[in-house]
Amino acid sequence: MSAGQPVISLLGTTALLFEAPGETSLDHQQRIWSLAREAETWPEVREAVPGVNNLLVSFRGVPRRVEPLEMRLCEAWATADLLALGGRVIELPVTYGGEGGPHMADVVAHTGLDLDEIVAIHSAPVYPVFALGSHPGYCYLGGMDPRIATPRRRVPVVKIPGGAVSIGGAQTGVSASDGPSGWNTIGSTQMRFFDPSRDPPVLLQPGDSIAFTVREIRL
Repeated sequence: MSAGQPVISLLGTTALLFEAPGETSLDHQQRIWSLAREAETWPEVREAVPGVNNLLVSFRGVPRRVEPLEMRLCEAWATADLLALGGRVIELPVTYGGEGGPHMADVVAHTGLDLDEIVAIHSAPVYPVFALGSHPGYCYLGGMDPRIATPRRRVPVVKIPGGAVSIGGAQTGVSASDGPSGWNTIGSTQMRFFDPSRDPPVLLQPGDSIAFTVREIRL
């Protein structure tokens, strides 16, 4: 991606991906939310789904020419305001370490911090939900302290349980269901982020926030 210009890629004949320039931050993500809200009002757009630093735009029909829509997106991005979504703050009790945090030792080794320091740093911020994706109910969070950033695992884990609290690079997140992961699992929570019987089935939306609280620390 270039430093100052968006990158737009066609996804077949029914959608495109708009990738915004610049570093990931809450202000930047608020511009993505603003762009999504505006684009959904355009007659040729069926849906605009925000990701982290990007926007997926699907068409109502196959356009004769996609260039006018690409230009319109770039112009709208250049003038987009910050859209502050007034969401909820969900407190999430976490059991750090132990059997539910099998990779805590790897985070300790990489960062040079001890267990208590990592827990204190990880549980201090209120993490905004930037976007949903990966699997139903999964939240991409912003705001993790860079002191506990840890590279993703060279060999992904075949299956981690829903509720696993993990660190991958400069991000943290909570698995919404059982599945594979290349992140470092440092704890666990009992919260259910996705329930098909619930309306809506996902617990959180962009603009909501998560506050991790310390339920227990295990060696």
